[in-house]
Amino acid sequence: MLCDICKKSEATVHLTEIVDEQMSELHLCENCARQKSLAMEQQFGLNDLLAGMADFGKGEKEPETSISAKCPNCGLTYADFKKIGRLGCGQCYNAFSKYLVPLLKRIHGSIQHTGKSPLKVNKVLKKEIDIQALRNRLQKAIAQEAFEEAAKLRDQIKEAEKKIGKDAAE
Repeated sequence: MLCDICKKSEATVHLTEIVDEQMSELHLCENCARQKSLAMEQQFGLNDLLAGMADFGKGEKEPETSISAKCPNCGLTYADFKKIGRLGCGQCYNAFSKYLVPLLKRIHGSIQHTGKSPLKVNKVLKKEIDIQALRNRLQKAIAQEAFEEAAKLRDQIKEAEKKIGKDAAE
């Protein structure tokens, strides 16, 4: 697929924009994406976006404790994070977790990263990922003492592992 801007180079960056429930896609080569990124950053920086998103609940008063929350490792305060839109170190995630969880939910729709796979993902790899998800469900079922569900999941895992063996042999 060629770049939507220059129409010369292969598109390697794919942007999806949703405005007023209307979705548009833009496919860019690396150079055009870099230029577009610089233009967007000048217009509205990522730090500004994150800092704006950190302003919880319009009109709601934020707890006073959040203002004094401070990272024990780098010394960054939550108030500083709200101003600059960047965390100071890896420990900031733990120090500000109470305030970051709602922010992450608002930005990503979830607090757990589930990842994405390329469209051309290997069938065996996809099945291995599915088996890992079944194993996770199995562990939860065992912890909840839902042994009938656990037995069904165990059987599904065995069946999926047999299919992987057949696919790998082909």
